[in-house]
Amino acid sequence: MDKDRITGAAKDAAGKVEGAFGRAAGDATTEASGRAREAAGTVQNLYGQAKDAARDIGDAASGYAQDAVDAGSEVYRDGSQAMASAVRNQPLGSLLVAGAVGFALALMLNRQPRRRNLRDYYYR
Repeated sequence: MDKDRITGAAKDAAGKVEGAFGRAAGDATTEASGRAREAAGTVQNLYGQAKDAARDIGDAASGYAQDAVDAGSEVYRDGSQAMASAVRNQPLGSLLVAGAVGFALALMLNRQPRRRNLRDYYYR
């Protein structure tokens, strides 16, 4: 529970008491002051509730993110074990696949950029 909720509830209760006292005494100023204090307490209480709700949402999101990280690391661990097993069982095939992937990456990274034909820009 947030301290704003506690303070707001105390102000709200004090405002109700002050308003009731002003009403009983017939003093409009005291009654209005009590109602103002009650309204301020209600607003502060609502602010505290909003902070609590935001904190709860943050905690829940953090929990979901931690669960996702745990699940992702488990999937990564399983995939890495499967890959290690496949390499252990077929080392030559794995070497050929790795070489082919490396060759394809090298071709893509070393490709010359396509030259633009200036006639396409000026003579339309």
